[in-house]
Amino acid sequence: MTGKLRVSVSVSIDGYMAGPDQSLENPLGIGGERLHEWALATRSFREKFGREGGSTGVDDDVIAAADAGVGATVMGRNMFSPCRGEWDLSWTGWWGDTPPFGHDVFVLTHHDREPVGMKGGTTFRFVTTGIDDALALARAAAGDRDVRLGGGVSTVRECLRARLVDEMDLAVVPVLLGSGERLLDGLSPDGYTCTRVSASDTVAHLRFVRG
Repeated sequence: MTGKLRVSVSVSIDGYMAGPDQSLENPLGIGGERLHEWALATRSFREKFGREGGSTGVDDDVIAAADAGVGATVMGRNMFSPCRGEWDLSWTGWWGDTPPFGHDVFVLTHHDREPVGMKGGTTFRFVTTGIDDALALARAAAGDRDVRLGGGVSTVRECLRARLVDEMDLAVVPVLLGSGERLLDGLSPDGYTCTRVSASDTVAHLRFVRG
């Protein structure tokens, strides 16, 4: 039995998943880090990086559920690296020596690279033949568990446009970014239904399921 393709992302109230002027210094764009402050404050997020403390409640439940039952991750190159063109082989992601995934992560790219094994069970594998092949490899690695779509914006949008995403959890954060990369521009809502709404004091959580 094949698992689902799931994505969990944060967007501003004006629909942006990343702010303007993304760079090494501002990988989420200017102001984009504000979209993730709610997640960084939770106990489940902090535990993934070996930290103590953090909040419990609605937000923490959402973070824990997003990781449950996931056996592989697919992400675009922009999510893995700030560089373009040929690889800087010293770069092994934003997450340090022990990334929080603990499984195979398939990175979409136009440039070949050998797999990079990291501490904690994460191996980054680089796919040059497109999203369909990346998803097939991820599903094979995940077995009967789910595949998580990790971003960035263009990768999530491509999968939504092709109706490949089975479940999408949106955390709508009450901030205005004004510009950057909007998640849902040019996408039709046909085929997706909102099946759950919950909220904490800081963010609203919505789940959309493909019919």
